Formats: sequence, structure tokens, C-alpha cells
Amino acid sequence: MSTNIETLRQLAHLARLEFDPAKEQEMLKDLNNILDWVDQLRQLDTQNVEPLVHISEELNVMREDVAQNTVRHEDALRLAPRKDSDYFRVPKVME
Repeated sequence: MSTNIETLRQLAHLARLEFDPAKEQEMLKDLNNILDWVDQLRQLDTQNVEPLVHISEELNVMREDVAQNTVRHEDALRLAPRKDSDYFRVPKVME
């Protein structure tokens, strides 16, 4: 399977990519190499192959998620660049 320069330009437009004319031919060659490789994969017999869910059989060991107050409210306010009584003052982000 291969594609042409017009298809590459259409894909670039959809992906919001811009190529200079010198790079278009290089990108077209790379795209055709990828498509040829996918065609080779399609020829493989995967009838009795189980879908791969994880690369390894190792499991993540997770710690228990326990809420803790590590910084006291007063200490955090003391370190804040701007504060207003018990609250942090931040720049307005919405009109």
C-alpha cells in the first residue's frame, strides 16, 4: 500500500501540520514505509494469539491513599505572597 503527495497534504491539513516543499517528499517516503510495514503485519496469522493487555506480568504495588494534613493552614498562609484573612489571593482568571 502506498499513498501520494495529495493524500499527504490532506493528512497534514487535518493534523494542522505544515511541511516545506523540500520535506514533503521525505515525509511521503516515511509514510509509505510505515504503510508497507503495516501491510506486512496484516499478513501475519494472529488467529490463536491472545490480545496483549500488559507488556509485563508485574503488578504495580500501590500504597493506601490516606488523607493527611502535612502543612498547617496558618503556615501555608504565612508563606503565601498575597493573602486576605484566611484565604489565598490569586489573580483573576475569569471575567
